[in-house]
Amino acid sequence: MRRRKKELPAAPIGARRQWAADRALRAPMRSPGRPEPSRAVQRAFWRLIAQGLTSEDAGAEVGVSTPVATRWFRHAGGMTPISLNEPTGRCLSFAEREEIALLRAQDHGVREIARRIGRDPSTISRELRRNAATRADQKGYRATVAQWKAQQAAKRPKPAKLATNRRLREYVEHKLAGEVTDAEGRPIAGPNVPWVGRRQGRRRDRRWGVAWSPEQISNRLKVDFPDDESMRVSHETIYQSLYVQGRGALKRELTACLRSGRALREPRARTGRSGRTFVSRYTMLLHLPRMEDFGKAPIVKNGPPLAGRGAEAVNAAIVAQIGGLPEQLRRSLTWDQGGELAKHVQLKIDAGIEVYFCDPHSPWQRPSNENTNGLLRQYFPKGTDLSRWTAEELQAVVTTLNARPRKTLGWRTPAEVYQEQLSSLTQAGVASTP
Repeated sequence: MRRRKKELPAAPIGARRQWAADRALRAPMRSPGRPEPSRAVQRAFWRLIAQGLTSEDAGAEVGVSTPVATRWFRHAGGMTPISLNEPTGRCLSFAEREEIALLRAQDHGVREIARRIGRDPSTISRELRRNAATRADQKGYRATVAQWKAQQAAKRPKPAKLATNRRLREYVEHKLAGEVTDAEGRPIAGPNVPWVGRRQGRRRDRRWGVAWSPEQISNRLKVDFPDDESMRVSHETIYQSLYVQGRGALKRELTACLRSGRALREPRARTGRSGRTFVSRYTMLLHLPRMEDFGKAPIVKNGPPLAGRGAEAVNAAIVAQIGGLPEQLRRSLTWDQGGELAKHVQLKIDAGIEVYFCDPHSPWQRPSNENTNGLLRQYFPKGTDLSRWTAEELQAVVTTLNARPRKTLGWRTPAEVYQEQLSSLTQAGVASTP
């Protein structure tokens, strides 16, 4: 004989309301009857994220579990999906919808409900008509279902601009992940590394690409297409297309092309940075080949640096690289405390430039150099063996960096400014000729 299931006593109305409120504040849910949590809770969570708290700590502060908080952060790509402005009270809140549901269940009319919650009768009538439950097992008005419907209607999603404009999307993708080419336009493959969602890590190769930042892409569009308003997109839209999936635009794997290599956006307050940025100008790289006896002759203490990084090799490479530049473009050289420039006095004579040394452990005294080092890490991660690359491959990276627009140059490229400087110096020399 089947045992009859024990019937539990019905919970009082107040307990049911508290249970419904607690349920609405828990994990984000995507189906009718299981709504997203309170917007106030979400706003509080993202404000704490903007202040630098981790998703776990921010979730604990607002009363949600660690898995839920982590899911919120990852699903949104680290970017707040809602406005952080406080609601004006124009729209019904979840608490008001609970009151409507309870009063409606007690057979109160529209005008009575409006009077009790302090709303216009037309607002109540419209709410009951638009956001009522439509499932067969949930006939009538349910606060959780109404809240979910209202939030879905408030989103008013529209197609992403990069998803509808193919020409614009192809431009953005090329500037993010386009091939590295040399000065003649010949593609240079670089290391064979598949695209991944996260950075490769220390001493790991990264796939080479044009690797412009979203801000560079956004501002360079105005230079390349000055008369075409359809070729406009903000850098924030590019970040959203990269970090927030499901927008039908850019794939998240393209985040590997960003300088940070992050698959999720990290709030500035969490990184502890001051917000200062340094932008370098025209880049040159020196190729230091190993000497003929490298790997063959035994190592001799205090002997010649067969690896090609000795002071004599560095001096010769610098003189060969900048010796042909006009005097106005090679006035000084800033160096750190490395032993590669031990013969700087001879370099001053051979190249005709002043040499300055930074104080020990003071990289801020050469900010442009340090910024350029950061750009080069996109192609040569720290700790990798640079002897693997030929002079042609190094030059291809130089060409790529000099073709990137810079904010300090009015979103022109260093190569363009460099050519302008050479042209102006040439014209000035011709004009001054007697």
